[in-house]
Amino acid sequence: MPKARKKTTKKEAPVKGSEPAKRDIQIVNIVVSTSLEHDIPLEKMAATLSNTEYNPEQFPGLVIRIREPKTSALIFSSGKVVCTGARTLEKVEESLQQIIKSLEKINIKIKIKPKINVQNIVASGSVGMDLNLNVLAMKLENTEYEPEQFPGLVYKLPQAKATFLLFSNGKIVCTGTKSEEQVNDAVDKLIENLKKTKAK
Repeated sequence: MPKARKKTTKKEAPVKGSEPAKRDIQIVNIVVSTSLEHDIPLEKMAATLSNTEYNPEQFPGLVIRIREPKTSALIFSSGKVVCTGARTLEKVEESLQQIIKSLEKINIKIKIKPKINVQNIVASGSVGMDLNLNVLAMKLENTEYEPEQFPGLVYKLPQAKATFLLFSNGKIVCTGTKSEEQVNDAVDKLIENLKKTKAK
């Protein structure tokens, strides 16, 4: 039987003057808020639609779960909506259309096109290099690292309005940005700062 070939990956930590680290970042969740500019009878909605949860004693909003695209939204009686789970703005718009369609079943007709306000984008992926979190905790400002409680290091990047979770295998999670461009700028800044700590 032929020997199984050893799989090699190209994720070598960069040395000065070498190719840049292979980064791979994807948006995994966009949180948006909007208003349907119409009062919504939440009790009627909960009684009519099967994909809803409504416990007014615990929380004033109704939760609606949308299968396609896979998202969920909080709807308030004022018509305010917070939608989470979409990975693109197109999917956000599709989700809002599904909510508007659901409201038609209880004779609520939304005539406006809801204005989308992005509140937060969550992205995750890899910076393509192993990270020594103990060293980063000492060399970078605005970090929190409690390895006994959690294996990741929290790194706040105020100039990019982003907060990162960094793991020793190079995996990262980025929150706090409001556009894909801001995600990329924040990751660029992060990688630049990581390289500075290696150069010191």
